[in-house]
Amino acid sequence: MSSKTYEIRPNQSVELLQELHILTRDGKMNQDSRRKLKQVYHLFQFIEPLLKDLKQDGRDITLVDHGAGKSYLGFILYDLFFKALHDQSHIFGIETRDELVQRSRDLAKRLGFEGMSFLNLSVADSIASDALPPTVDMVTALHACDTATDDALRFALKKRARHIVVVPCCQAEVAGVLRRNKGKSLGQALTEIWRHPLHTREFGSQITNVLRCLQLEAHGYQVSVTELVGWEHSMKNELIVAQYKDLPRRRPAERLTEILATFGLAELNERFFVDDAGNGPSHATADEEPSA
Repeated sequence: MSSKTYEIRPNQSVELLQELHILTRDGKMNQDSRRKLKQVYHLFQFIEPLLKDLKQDGRDITLVDHGAGKSYLGFILYDLFFKALHDQSHIFGIETRDELVQRSRDLAKRLGFEGMSFLNLSVADSIASDALPPTVDMVTALHACDTATDDALRFALKKRARHIVVVPCCQAEVAGVLRRNKGKSLGQALTEIWRHPLHTREFGSQITNVLRCLQLEAHGYQVSVTELVGWEHSMKNELIVAQYKDLPRRRPAERLTEILATFGLAELNERFFVDDAGNGPSHATADEEPSA
């Protein structure tokens, strides 16, 4: 089989793959590039049915990709799905590094990908930015660093996104709170779960994603969790996919509040949208609908 076509999808832009350094100029692919392409394609398999579902409603799709970096995901999504729509569908890439934003703008212009925009913003700042529409259809975040994954979820909830697809990263904040409050509850056997620093980090990562899932469920979303690719590539390949279904909110909101209290994480109530009464998200009611 020719190295020029191995694993590359039909109608995939070879020029794009070369610009993203997945293919060399002579069309070859090394092992690292093949792994990178496999990961993006695997994620596309989860996203494509959601995009098709949106198109069945006859809508122009608005997708926002947070922590875009070099915009591998955004460009692949546009190349494989958006460019054939010939409508007003649009992908926004959000990235803080100006040189990457400019590089992505130049590449989109060169490839004729007119339905792509790139904004030099933090994820947190994008929530209030006038450069983005008041509602969006889909939010993605692939290994968005620092608190950017949680900010991306906050953005998605604020913009009432119908679909949310994230591969979480950098769950250090919860681990830091666990570590800081460890001394207050040493009498509880439960603290053995995170007594050792390595366990604190691992358990902090695990519970962060549990809280994120409950947060989404407390806003009426149906949530599924799986792995993006095999663990041999990275330990940060947990994939969270959420679809707005207007599901009951009370039980997940109560569970979220209970977990925060049980593990000494009540100071994170605001981040996970739970009020002091444990009533769950006060700004989202069962009558609200994401982007119509």
